[in-house]
Amino acid sequence: MPTIGVLALQGDVREHARMLAEAGATAVAVRRPAELDAVDGLVIPGGESTTMWKLADTFDMLQPLRVRIKEGMPTYGSCAGMIMLADRIEDGIAGQQTIGGIDMVVRRNAFGRQVDSFESDLDFAGERVRAVFIRAPWVESLGADVEVLGRCEPGDRIVAVRQGPLLATSFHPELTGDVRVHRYFVDMVREL
Repeated sequence: MPTIGVLALQGDVREHARMLAEAGATAVAVRRPAELDAVDGLVIPGGESTTMWKLADTFDMLQPLRVRIKEGMPTYGSCAGMIMLADRIEDGIAGQQTIGGIDMVVRRNAFGRQVDSFESDLDFAGERVRAVFIRAPWVESLGADVEVLGRCEPGDRIVAVRQGPLLATSFHPELTGDVRVHRYFVDMVREL
C-alpha cells in the first residue's frame, strides 16, 4: 500500500485524503520537508494557487517540492495543483512562481469566476467521469511529451494531462465521490 502525501498548506486536503484511502493508499498530510521525504507520491490539492505558492515559499517547501518532483516523485495536482505543476502560467499575479514539472502553459481562472463554476461529464483516460470546475484553469499549450487525458466544453479545452510521473486535472475529482481519478494516480504510484 503506497503512502501518498497531500500538500497540506491550503485547499482540499481532507477530501483528497479520503479519496486516496478509498483508492487503496495510506494518505498523510505534508507540511514540512521531512514529511515530504517520507512519501511515495504527492497530491497538490485545489485551492488558491497564489496563496499556495506564498505558503510553500514561507514554509521552505518550494525548493524541496521542486527537487522531489525533478527526481521523479509521482505527483498529482488538481485545479490550483495543476497551476503549481505547470512550467508556465498565464494571468498569474506579478512574480507568481510554480513548482513546475509539466511542460505546459496553464491559464489561471480560465473558465471564469466563482459564479461561473460548473459540472460536466467528460472522458478521462478512457472513462466517463463527472468533473467539478471551480475557478478552474485550462491548458493553453503543451510540449510534445505531455499526454492529453481529458478535454471539456466549451471549446474542447484540455483539462487533464500526464507527463511521466506527473498528473494534473483542472477539475476537482475529490468533490464528486468518484474514486477513479485517484485510483488512476494510486496505480501510477504503484507502477513507478
